[in-house]
Amino acid sequence: MHSCKSKVDVNIENVQTRYNLQIRIRNSLQNHLLTSALILSILIIFPASVVNAEHVFESNDAFAQQLDISQISAEKFVMEVDGVSYDMYFGYSGSIDSMGSDKPHPMLSSMSINQERKSLEITFNEVPEDSVFWVRMPNDVISADQGRFKVFVDGEDTRYDLTIRPDNVALGIIVPKDGHHVEIIGTSVVPEFGVLVILTLGASMLGTVYFARSSSLGKSFTGTR
Repeated sequence: MHSCKSKVDVNIENVQTRYNLQIRIRNSLQNHLLTSALILSILIIFPASVVNAEHVFESNDAFAQQLDISQISAEKFVMEVDGVSYDMYFGYSGSIDSMGSDKPHPMLSSMSINQERKSLEITFNEVPEDSVFWVRMPNDVISADQGRFKVFVDGEDTRYDLTIRPDNVALGIIVPKDGHHVEIIGTSVVPEFGVLVILTLGASMLGTVYFARSSSLGKSFTGTR
């Protein structure tokens, strides 16, 4: 004996089916939103590196690492510019696997900013053989439009690899045996902002003097006629 469903029962089943479908769609959208938010958070916390320039090296181990990771195998030079200290991390491979290697490395002597040439100058005491050298440069020390630096080793135009991050860049080159001087030229260097502030303050002071001498209100404050 077959039972017959009333129209009311059919309508209830249709409503229930639509409701279940809406629930599944809502849950699916929520899962997609959570996944998208997770991916976005990862990208914000660990921003992707942009390796460009001329691809001097087959491997970008020296340039793709996060700063806290690269510090493990890096050396640090504290550079002072107008009384402000900047930590400049550098190394000769960037790979943690190379730590403890007996391979001779260059002996870095100094780093300094050439404000006139908008460049970072690096000198070596000794370069025993052709060597990979990289340096991580904070953007507030030196920067270049679209990462287009110019690099010279002992006056010779030199190819380089570059990794761009939000607040710094890592630049790698090959320093030839007995090389002595490396110059990395950008478009702005520290402390250009300080010079701009001085110029602004100077213009403000001149404006104040002019106001005091020329306006009646200024004369009332200064007591001049």
